Amino acid sequence: MYIPFENLPEESKIWIYQSNRKFSDEEFTEIETALQSFLENWEAHSVGLESSYQLKYNRFIILAVNQEVQAATGCSIDASVQFIQKLEQKYKVDLLDKMNVTFKNGEHIAHKTLIDFKKMAKEKAVTENTIVFNNLVNTIEEYNESWEVPAMDSWHSRFF
Repeated sequence: MYIPFENLPEESKIWIYQSNRKFSDEEFTEIETALQSFLENWEAHSVGLESSYQLKYNRFIILAVNQEVQAATGCSIDASVQFIQKLEQKYKVDLLDKMNVTFKNGEHIAHKTLIDFKKMAKEKAVTENTIVFNNLVNTIEEYNESWEVPAMDSWHSRFF
């Protein structure tokens, strides 16, 4: 059951999927419609999941579930991954590869392989102060506090 993102408690579980390219506004509108439809029917053990989403920077899809109402289980998580895989196929993007880094380069959002990001750090093309997206956050609270942070404040700090 879909509810507005801001109505979910801060302890809600989240999953962040980053695209290897920017979506067009038209694609993001289509994705939003598909997400609302998916979340309206998303359930675990025949119980609807109180869930929501956010779309950010035409690149990120954030799914959230209020685990206090009903926890997402293996089958429901599998269903969400299958939904994301369908988006990958339809839009010819990569949303599941965790070996990529997305960061701010001025006003631009850049997306590089982990290897390229390491090289950029070594060459000082990115620094400890570069704003990175820490997609390892697990809750809305962590997302609000630690998703867009200087590299020195995330797992990316190991490259400096």
